[in-house]
Amino acid sequence: MNVVSVMAHQDDELMCLGTMLKMQERGDSLHFVCLTDGCGGMVQWPDMNREEAAAIRCREMSALAEAVGATYQCLGEQDEYLYDTPEVRLNLINALRICKADVVFTHFNPDYNVDHTTTNVLVRQCAMHTPFPMTHTDAPPLTVCPAVFLVEPLGAFEFEPSHWVDITAQMDRKAELSLYHQSQDGAFRAAFGTGLDHWIRKTSVNRGEQSGVAYAEAFRPMLSRGLIKPYPILP
Repeated sequence: MNVVSVMAHQDDELMCLGTMLKMQERGDSLHFVCLTDGCGGMVQWPDMNREEAAAIRCREMSALAEAVGATYQCLGEQDEYLYDTPEVRLNLINALRICKADVVFTHFNPDYNVDHTTTNVLVRQCAMHTPFPMTHTDAPPLTVCPAVFLVEPLGAFEFEPSHWVDITAQMDRKAELSLYHQSQDGAFRAAFGTGLDHWIRKTSVNRGEQSGVAYAEAFRPMLSRGLIKPYPILP
C-alpha cells in the first residue's frame, strides 16, 4: 500500500511516524505531504523572514523523507494562514493522486491549531474526490478513495482512540528521525523546556500503557463514506 502523511506542518508527521515505519517494514511505501511552508514555527528566532524559515523547514523535512526512502511534497501555503480554497483543494487532490494514496494519516478535527483543523477538512473533501474523473488534475484519478486515519493532537483534547499500534520496536528510530527537525527541537525547548524526543516518547508511553505495550501510537478513523474500509489496514 501507499501510505501518506498529510499534515499542515513539517514535524506533524511525528504522531504517526512509528506506525508508518512499521507499515514500511511489511512492504508499504511512504509519502509525506505538507500543506504549509512551516515558516511560522521559529519560536526561538522570531525575526527570521518567511523565505529563510520556509527553506529550513523544507530542508529538514526533505532530509527526513530521504532517510526513510519516502517522497515529499509541500503545497507551499503560508504557515498559520491556511485556507480551504479551490486552488488548495486541487493541489491536494493532485498530491494524493501522485502518491496513489491507499492510506492517509492526518489531523484530528478538534485541535489547537486552525491550520490543523483546516487540513482535516481539506483531507475529508479531497480524499473523496481522488477517484472522481470530473475533477481534473495533472495526475490521473485513483480507482478508490483512500482510507483515512486521524492522529492524536497535542494535548489530546476530545481524542478517544479506537486503534492502537505497538511501535516499541520502532520507537528509537522514530526518536532519531525526529531530530531531523532541528529547528523544531529548538522551538520546543524554547517554548516548553524539553525537546521533540521528550514529547513523542511521553505521548507514546501514555498510549502504550493503555494498550499493554511499552510504546504505542493511537488513531481514530475519519468517519466518512468511502474513507472507512471493511478490512484491516493498520499493522
